[in-house]
Amino acid sequence: MVYLGKVYLLDCTLRDGGYINDWKFGKETIRGFCKKIAYTGVEMLEIGFLKGKQFDEDSTLFPDTKCMQKVIQPKQKNLLYAAMLDMSDPVSLDCIFPYDGNSIDVIRVIFKKDKMDEAYEYCNAIQRLGYKVAVNLVGTDQYSDTEFVETIQHFNEIDPYIISIVDSFGLIKRKQFLRLAYLADHNMKTDTILGYHAHNNLQQAFGNAEALAELNLQRKVCVDACVFGMGRGAGNLNLELFAEYMNENFNTKYQIEPMLEVMDEYLNEIYQKRSWGYSLPFYLSASTGCHPNYAIYFAEKDTLPVKAFHELLNQISEEDRIRFSIEKAEKYYREYQENYIDDQMVIHKLEDLFTDREVLLLAPGKTLVQNKKIICDKIEQDKLVVIAVNFEGNEFPVDYIFSSNMRRFTKIHRNAKYITTSNMKDCTSSTYVVNFSSYSSKYPEIIDNSGIMLLKLLSVIGVNKVYIAGMDGYSPDRKQSYYDSRLEYDFSGVAMKRNELIAKEIREIKQRMDVEFLTPTQYDICQ
Repeated sequence: MVYLGKVYLLDCTLRDGGYINDWKFGKETIRGFCKKIAYTGVEMLEIGFLKGKQFDEDSTLFPDTKCMQKVIQPKQKNLLYAAMLDMSDPVSLDCIFPYDGNSIDVIRVIFKKDKMDEAYEYCNAIQRLGYKVAVNLVGTDQYSDTEFVETIQHFNEIDPYIISIVDSFGLIKRKQFLRLAYLADHNMKTDTILGYHAHNNLQQAFGNAEALAELNLQRKVCVDACVFGMGRGAGNLNLELFAEYMNENFNTKYQIEPMLEVMDEYLNEIYQKRSWGYSLPFYLSASTGCHPNYAIYFAEKDTLPVKAFHELLNQISEEDRIRFSIEKAEKYYREYQENYIDDQMVIHKLEDLFTDREVLLLAPGKTLVQNKKIICDKIEQDKLVVIAVNFEGNEFPVDYIFSSNMRRFTKIHRNAKYITTSNMKDCTSSTYVVNFSSYSSKYPEIIDNSGIMLLKLLSVIGVNKVYIAGMDGYSPDRKQSYYDSRLEYDFSGVAMKRNELIAKEIREIKQRMDVEFLTPTQYDICQ
């Protein structure tokens, strides 16, 4: 193949990868990473975000351009250093000092359609300060062809270094991508580089980047990639894989080994704690055109089977799908879950069954295994009514199974009496159904914690005392949380917060009903 243009590679691991670990890479990792990538032959290295934060040498969020000098010195020849500025929360232009060659060379400005005018002014000002400017059209798939062309033509006026197609949600497939690439190529100035930034929610990143390279355009092209594919959501294009592809097909000479060393020495440890990559939630978010943070937020709930997950994403309005906020996500989740019913008759029936009884709440924590004999002896001695929460509890004499978790409920096959909440779809086998919103937590992080919901229900129907076993609390190490590995879920990012809020709820419930733990727990209920 005659190679007319030139494909540049831009490594954005320290920036986009920071969504995984809150940009806390550590001082040694940041400097070691920059040093090794300089030996790979990639043309550009993005070292982080320009953010209005206090300088932290362990982070790749930088308050100004001067602070970035400490990371990249001594600068390597034939390597451009870059940073990103987000127009949704831009730093003051006072934080961007005139270019003197000692700090970054390129400032990448990202913006959504509604911030185009502000972005234009920022880009113009940054260029006047001496930097190369890269224009990044966030959510390029949200542009009509006319809007896309008009935006390119508008930015042509300031002659930017790069204009990039940005697949923010990882949903652009090859046919659509090639149309965007042709539109850009035919409307950009000849000397402007065409960029591509991909996310991998639908596993399109490599194929689209490959197609762009093989278009063999007469202009230069810049492809963003991350070592190990480390990036937000399902991750980004893998730098090491695409560099190998370039070496094999275009006679480039990228050094792969330093990339692999970066994976081994720095990134594997992060991956073990907070993994990234293709997953069902990210597929669903991309297929419905939703911001991937919705997938992350709803997946952390660990309550929805795939059908319900899909239904919930489809209920998000078109406008809200592209603009994530925790408040919006919680609103949609709560509305989906509540499914209000009048449960007065059911409550009366439960009162007849439980009033003045003592109950054992059986949760699926690992302490059940170590304390099985103690628990069984207690059940027999005090004639306790046993209610298993979201699992079968086959090793114990269970009287009822309580569930507010659709995902867990589908895995229960024990022949028992059921108590479920009204959010449970198609649970026709349930004996008693109570209203979800009546027993949900006021704290969004634990709105549908089944243990708390059951305790609230028991306090309403007149139970005198509740013993609890296996309600151990969430651990950052998911393997420490459940006695049955099938129930494991990664709560590493929210474990301590959930423990704190659940403990607070239990303390409030204890004011109305006697609660006693039979097994060890991380919940501090004695404050």
